[in-house]
Amino acid sequence: MSQTEQVRISELFTLEESLAGEYLKQFEYPWEALSGIHDLILEIGKTLPEDRYTKVGEDVWIAKSAKVFDTAYIGGACIIGENTQVRQSAFIRGDALVGDNCVVGNSAELKNVIIFNNCEVPHYNYVGDSILGFHAHMGAGSITSNIKADRTNIVIKGKETAYETGRRKIGAILGDWVEVGCNAVLNPGTVVGQHSMIYPTSCVRGIVPSETIFKNNGEQTEKK
Repeated sequence: MSQTEQVRISELFTLEESLAGEYLKQFEYPWEALSGIHDLILEIGKTLPEDRYTKVGEDVWIAKSAKVFDTAYIGGACIIGENTQVRQSAFIRGDALVGDNCVVGNSAELKNVIIFNNCEVPHYNYVGDSILGFHAHMGAGSITSNIKADRTNIVIKGKETAYETGRRKIGAILGDWVEVGCNAVLNPGTVVGQHSMIYPTSCVRGIVPSETIFKNNGEQTEKK
């Protein structure tokens, strides 16, 4: 695959790999879906089979096959998918749709997110106002920054196009199979195309094309 700036939902995600798939189909760009995550979880939660999911507390559904450690905090609205692990001291603030076979690791924090199946945020991560695709992985200490210092609306800038989002809060949009290195910072509105890799300690902004290696000096090279 040649390098392309993937910003559309149809280009970034395998929609069959999330309970949010049908919901996402109604939008062109992923940031358009962020405002409806709370209501989406409530709608899906009502349809989950009781033989596979347990409703715990208010607006929280956890798969019976999931492993949730005692020290984890899960606030509603939230769905934790099948065979997912929520490890020690994880902090799920709410409005988190977490797929199957995922890892939410120790001291990781989630807020207003869609996490596709087989995605991992395993160690000291903050993920807010974001969508992480199928098999995306965030290395230890990597975080999403979801609001600009001046609190103005986020504009997502590619090489040829700037996208006016109309939103003050957008974290990161990671396509399928994206790898983010340890201690990387994904600045507000970062979009990373499928199968790309982010070097450890990188400071990332704007659109990273698919099949790209983003180095910590900002250089981008095509994956071989």
